[in-house]
Amino acid sequence: MTLLDIPAVTIGSVTLQPAFLIGLVAVLFFLPVVLIVIATMRAARLRAELREETARRDEAAEARLAELLKAQAEMQGRLATMAEVFGSRQAELNQSISQRLDGMTHRLGTTITEQTKSTHDNLRTLQERLAVIDAAQNNIQSLAKDVVGLQAILSNKQTRGAFGQSRMETIVADGLPMGAYAFQTTLSNGSRPDCTIRMPNNSPPLVVDAKFPLEAWNVIRETENPEQKKAASQQFRRDMEVHIRDISEKYLIPGETQDMAFLFVPSESIFAEIHENFEGIVQKAHRQKVVIVSPSLLMLSIQVIQAVLKDQRMREQAHLIQGEVIRLMEDLGRLDDRTRKLQSHFLAAQKDVEMIITSSDKLAKRGAKIEAMEFETPGGRDDGDEAPARAVESRTGLLKLRVVDED
Repeated sequence: MTLLDIPAVTIGSVTLQPAFLIGLVAVLFFLPVVLIVIATMRAARLRAELREETARRDEAAEARLAELLKAQAEMQGRLATMAEVFGSRQAELNQSISQRLDGMTHRLGTTITEQTKSTHDNLRTLQERLAVIDAAQNNIQSLAKDVVGLQAILSNKQTRGAFGQSRMETIVADGLPMGAYAFQTTLSNGSRPDCTIRMPNNSPPLVVDAKFPLEAWNVIRETENPEQKKAASQQFRRDMEVHIRDISEKYLIPGETQDMAFLFVPSESIFAEIHENFEGIVQKAHRQKVVIVSPSLLMLSIQVIQAVLKDQRMREQAHLIQGEVIRLMEDLGRLDDRTRKLQSHFLAAQKDVEMIITSSDKLAKRGAKIEAMEFETPGGRDDGDEAPARAVESRTGLLKLRVVDED
């Protein structure tokens, strides 16, 4: 029995032929296979796609990993660069800080040294000033003792005269040369002035008196009672008038002394007080041809007299000075003649040097001409040479000297 012999099957109103059934069975048999194949192909395609996707993902991951590694390398490079930069910056910063610290330390050391030196200098200066103050204090103490002694001297008329005379003698001796003054000389009337000063041009000497009435003056300065001070002022005026009259009568001798005399006051303050409060005494002294002088005025007068004496000595030695000037002019004339002769020698030598230089230049030019000379054989001359030249044959006839004319 074959498949075609199978009877038809009727299902309801549908009749199923055997071939249809066979085809249906075949379809039912092959459908799972096809489905399996399709599923297998789809699975293969899916696996391929999955592999491709996985490969792409792997490539992307590798690319990202490479990028990450590259970024990491770049980051490491940047970190290394930053670390190097930070290290160099740190080294520079450390060096700068070290230099600044060294500079600050040096400046601080210098400042401390200067401050220490300044402190030592200030202390030394302070010690010197303290020593000066101590010396000044000692001087003040000794000066106080001297003032006490001076008061004791001035309270005694005899010692007072000796003190004034000593100061006057010191001023005169310091200002005038020896022989221009004399102390305690005797005049024709028997009086002995304290000092006589020789005047120029054989004029009579100038008399200086150093005695000063100081008793009434001390009373004026010491008393505070107006009546006592007034009485002391009157007494001082009378004493000064008497002393001025004595000087005028004793020391002003016509033809023997000058027609005026000096009354030396040993104190500038007393001199100022007399001119301020005792104008009458000054006027009377002027009328009596007596000049009241203080130490500074006496010193100034001595300087004037010294200048006059020096001028007189110069006039006396004028002929000697004139002779020396004449001899000096003669020496200057001889020096001028010798200088002019030396100048002529220098000019001649300069002219000789110029002539030598001229000769040297000529020799140099002749040497240049000799250097320009050319030596050539008899057949070696170019017939077309148009430069003017002179040919000189040598004795051997082998060389011909060609000298080029030059200006």
